[in-house]
Amino acid sequence: MTDRICIHNGKTVNVSVADLLSCCVTCGNGCEGGDPYSAFHYWMHEGIVTGGDYGSEQGCWPYPFPPCEHHVIGPRPSCAGDLYPTPKCTQKCRDGYGKHYEDDKTLAIKAYQVGSTEKDMMKELMTNGPFEVVFSVYDDFFNYKSGIYRYVTGELQGEHAVRLIGWGEENGVKFWRIANSWNSDWGENGYLRIVRGADECGIEDDGVAGMPKA
Repeated sequence: MTDRICIHNGKTVNVSVADLLSCCVTCGNGCEGGDPYSAFHYWMHEGIVTGGDYGSEQGCWPYPFPPCEHHVIGPRPSCAGDLYPTPKCTQKCRDGYGKHYEDDKTLAIKAYQVGSTEKDMMKELMTNGPFEVVFSVYDDFFNYKSGIYRYVTGELQGEHAVRLIGWGEENGVKFWRIANSWNSDWGENGYLRIVRGADECGIEDDGVAGMPKA
């Protein structure tokens, strides 16, 4: 959403994660995960306010939880353990922001599914910018450090939504380039590459996107 606003409207706006996970009752289970397609429809029908990182005091509703380490050893505490409770939907901007909640919302004019062929996905990236994809996570993914990921071994652990930002090829192996949400000390500076054109772990099945209102 933030990328699309920048590309199509020329504005640097951070969409509030907290607002989406707290107020979209049809999107899923808050901090326990949700459905990206429903999230884009919520953006279109209800709108989402601005936000920022934890402690940034940016936007109407910044992220309320401190960062933690995802499957790596680093300076932050581990993310393992109990989840934070999903914040209540207060429909109110932080104190001192100077703007009303409803007046701060960004909106989409369109929410849609992206075609599942390799060419469809590449065309969408080139034409409109990054979009959301979902893939199946197996045990071996938690050991990813770098390179082009391909499932080898382990049991299914769940589904994970990430941002598809580009593609490439290395030593004859085609890949998608993905922005993950697990901090910059995970993977390739917060990014990963996964095999392209083979629907690896279902990565090419469920692309979703939206177009921001001007």
